[in-house]
Amino acid sequence: MAKKTDLRLRSYTFYQVFPRQHTKTHDFQGLIHDLDRIHELGVDVIYLTPIHPIGKKARKGSHGSPYSIVDYMKIHEDLGSWDDFIHLVDEVHQRHMKLMMDIVFNHTSRDSLYVSKHPHWYVRNEEGELANRVGDWSDIADLDFKHEDLRDELIRVLSFWAKYVDGFRCDVAPLIPLDFWLDARQKVEIINPNLIWLSESVHPGFIKYLRDLGFECHSDAEMYQAFDILYDYDIFEDMNAYLKDPKRLTSWMDAIERQETTYPKNYIKLRSFENHDQPRLRSKVRDEAHFKQMVALSFFLKGSAFMYAGMEHQSIHHPSLFEIDDVVWQPKQSLEPFFRRLAKFKKQPLFVHGQFHIHQKEDVVVMSYLYQHQWVVGIFNLEQQTSVRVPLIDGIYTNFINEKDVIVKNQMIELNHESIIIDTLKEHRL
Repeated sequence: MAKKTDLRLRSYTFYQVFPRQHTKTHDFQGLIHDLDRIHELGVDVIYLTPIHPIGKKARKGSHGSPYSIVDYMKIHEDLGSWDDFIHLVDEVHQRHMKLMMDIVFNHTSRDSLYVSKHPHWYVRNEEGELANRVGDWSDIADLDFKHEDLRDELIRVLSFWAKYVDGFRCDVAPLIPLDFWLDARQKVEIINPNLIWLSESVHPGFIKYLRDLGFECHSDAEMYQAFDILYDYDIFEDMNAYLKDPKRLTSWMDAIERQETTYPKNYIKLRSFENHDQPRLRSKVRDEAHFKQMVALSFFLKGSAFMYAGMEHQSIHHPSLFEIDDVVWQPKQSLEPFFRRLAKFKKQPLFVHGQFHIHQKEDVVVMSYLYQHQWVVGIFNLEQQTSVRVPLIDGIYTNFINEKDVIVKNQMIELNHESIIIDTLKEHRL
């Protein structure tokens, strides 16, 4: 695990914004107008998808993917000017939030500045043409990290942005040599020692696929050497399997439990149940009650909480990467008070330093944290059961979610559609 990782990140709530799609103005100014609402949600870090000019050559769709970048040092003109960006940074900081930006170093657009200035920096096929390792990514060309001058240039890019932002979310970081990230972090932290380093790790099947093709691709365990936080993709398919078949819930919980021994003791996972690459969680669950159970669980799990803009309004629409395709805001479906309450509870030191345990894995998930004299139990009725056994002595407790009484009798509690979080003293443990 990266030596300088701040474990308080486990208590943070991250909020992903796709600036082009976030508001009707499709720019930084529109996001600035929404910052008060975002702050009220309890958000600690706003993470922006790439903000740079987008390539035109081999572009997908009419507006192209922001992950097909022409120039890492510039702002896309549709989002605003440099002054507009600095204004956004200032406004975020004034609300005591942090701003994180997307870093895309595995590849550039096929008409990138580097293609003309440094053509030797690219992976090429036998005919000498620009190439990429993943066939579907036809709008981009992969960079070749065997060139030291390329590495120096990309560290220069990171060093520049480190003066303005509070962290980097690094796109498909495991496809890039680990020694680059280790070197980059060491050098860039001289400029800003408080940066958050988040790796978009990749699915195990994708790691195996690339390795079978002869390419380098790092596991999550390796990536923790350079990064503070990793995506939850190592067990994402386990979650999806449960959402398709309730009998697979136990397997998903087993996978979460294995993370406790697979990774360093101070590991941090980003509990991202949806993002710009994945379908909306609301589109994969049974109903609103099931959605709320899943959301509450995501905040309770060990690691950082995560929202993709629109999630708080139960949006099922997944904005396109390649078109102007606005987030669908649904005020009548808003669960903002629910998210706000979960984010507030997440900020307790118990979620940073507490001992995490899973007590029940089938139909109803029962988890707990123990820290000093505090004992918190989370009960998530994912499969509509009527009761469950809990590791609490008999008595009357309060559900933090809705302030209602919870009666424990004969070590059992009655259930409804609401999640239950009980905050008590460790003496109440069985």
